[in-house]
Amino acid sequence: MSLASDTIVIGKIGAPYGVKGWVKITTYTDETQGVFDYSPWLLGDGKKEYIVDLWRTHNKGVVAKLVGVESRDDAESIKNLEIFIKAEQLPELADDDYYWRDLVGMQVITENGYDLGVVKELFETGANDVMLVKANSNDAFGQKERMLPFLREQVIKVVDMQAKTIKVDWDPGF
Repeated sequence: MSLASDTIVIGKIGAPYGVKGWVKITTYTDETQGVFDYSPWLLGDGKKEYIVDLWRTHNKGVVAKLVGVESRDDAESIKNLEIFIKAEQLPELADDDYYWRDLVGMQVITENGYDLGVVKELFETGANDVMLVKANSNDAFGQKERMLPFLREQVIKVVDMQAKTIKVDWDPGF
């Protein structure tokens, strides 16, 4: 199994908590307890599946007890491993929604047909999400990268999942 394309990282196993196999969990989901919406988990190299037996909030975080992790030594053996889920475990989205991971690698083209390059990554800034576009090596404006605000209708005009293109209203010189 290729962990890169078939799975998504949703958290990380932290330090053991107590002596009965409980571990602290660092979550990458929007809501802290959202990590428990998915089962089974794949840890580390992804060869073994883990089921969450119990979990609870603890201080400002969460702790969990995984099936088969029965002692502090067992918990120590999975410490610092990333928590993956299979991509097909993600919920289906409406037609006009998409996961950021699906936009990475798509061509970004202005409404006038100028090829700005490909989406390298997306990230949150607080005010709005930002799309980092890696410019083509022969970019007429000498740009290496561009940061475009990911604002639907204002900047992002059309996301065509089939053609793998994003049409934008953006000045290529900016």
